[in-house]
Amino acid sequence: MSINSIEELNALVARVKKAQRQYASFTQQQVDKIFRAAALAAADARIPLAKMAVAESGMGIVEDKVIKNHFASEYIYNAYKDEKTCGVLSEDDTFGTITIAEPVGIICGIVPTTNPTSTAIFKSLISLKTRNAIIFSPHPRAKEATNKAADIVLQAAIAAGAPKDLIGWIDQPSVELSNALMHHPDINLILATGGPGMVKAAYSSGKPAIGVGAGNTPVVIDETADIKRAVASILMSKTFDNGVICASEQSVVVVDSVYDAVRERFAKCGAVILNKKERKAVGGVLLKNGALNAAIVGQSAATIAEIAGIFVPENSKVLIGEVSATDVSEPFAHEKLSPTLAMYRAKDFSDAVDKAEQLVAMGGIGHTSCLYTDQDNQPERVAYFGQMMKTARILINTPASQGGIGDLYNFKLAPSLTLGCGSWGGNSISENVGPKHLINKKTVAKRAENMLWHKLPKSIYFRRGS
Repeated sequence: MSINSIEELNALVARVKKAQRQYASFTQQQVDKIFRAAALAAADARIPLAKMAVAESGMGIVEDKVIKNHFASEYIYNAYKDEKTCGVLSEDDTFGTITIAEPVGIICGIVPTTNPTSTAIFKSLISLKTRNAIIFSPHPRAKEATNKAADIVLQAAIAAGAPKDLIGWIDQPSVELSNALMHHPDINLILATGGPGMVKAAYSSGKPAIGVGAGNTPVVIDETADIKRAVASILMSKTFDNGVICASEQSVVVVDSVYDAVRERFAKCGAVILNKKERKAVGGVLLKNGALNAAIVGQSAATIAEIAGIFVPENSKVLIGEVSATDVSEPFAHEKLSPTLAMYRAKDFSDAVDKAEQLVAMGGIGHTSCLYTDQDNQPERVAYFGQMMKTARILINTPASQGGIGDLYNFKLAPSLTLGCGSWGGNSISENVGPKHLINKKTVAKRAENMLWHKLPKSIYFRRGS
């Protein structure tokens, strides 16, 4: 049934609610069977879904979206397949406690246009793993791709034994329908990935919400860093899906003593160092009315150059603007979600960290930051950078796009396509979202006597018969 009106939305929510109540009684074994089947189906569809996402949204690169769909299905499955999410999670006989998992209920899933299929797959799978239902509000520019991804997961889940209405979506999304879904009395949680306006609306809905803040990832390269690895990692990350991942690098801050070497390496590896005139032209199209210009998001470096009215080789990887200001007046200092980078010269390591702090505070507080250094011989720099950066993910010698989403470059960073930014970014959590965030935990606490201790002297004297 097509969902195009408030009445149809209400009917959908009623069906999903009935399905979720039934699913809430499923065992861990039943849930894991459904989780596996859904993940396999999403992985099998990763290529056509990627093609569909690029064709509809006009953003990104098909091959990279294939990888993101693969990550959202196979990697997420392997990471969480053995996690207990149903019934008794743990028992502590010593202290007399039992921890029991319960589903949240019905989740409202907000999906961005930048990652329309991978985010839908990810949210569907972690909802299934936790016995929740989910209803998607897709971005209008990528609604067909998002809803197709959700339908593929749903059909596989049904074939594996799940109730038929466990996943739903809005066919023709609008502000009215999105708001109605977020404020619906039967929605129990909002899982929002999108622009600042949508995330703010989720937190203002009066519902429990998990939203993510904007990213503006600064990268510091100090004089002890492996320059070849640093530049290669940054270019690999920044060109991945044309830079649409919110954890991707936005600015590079380089210590003066190695600035020229880093600059030369970027140019040698396919980046374009813009001259003053070119920098002004590109800077003029990065923002529109003070906000990110949607026309450049997920476009290639050559396309952005064409929009700006300048010429660069067709195979150019990244457009780099050498700038000095770290405030809102500098277009290159903002989040750009495209293969464009700001490059700053710092006097020394301390100055580089100061500049990175300013960039984070200006637009990406709570999200991600990165440092390239000799991590084995500079532990004090790693520690100092970690102390100074107000970001939930502090990556060392790691491509930020792939490193921030977890599991690829650090196996203790939870794999996720929804990255929390904590109170700094106006979010409720400061870690990568996973199944543990979609369950309610009940604690059964048995009575235990509080034993009070007192010390006795070595010898005790008493009167017989007293």
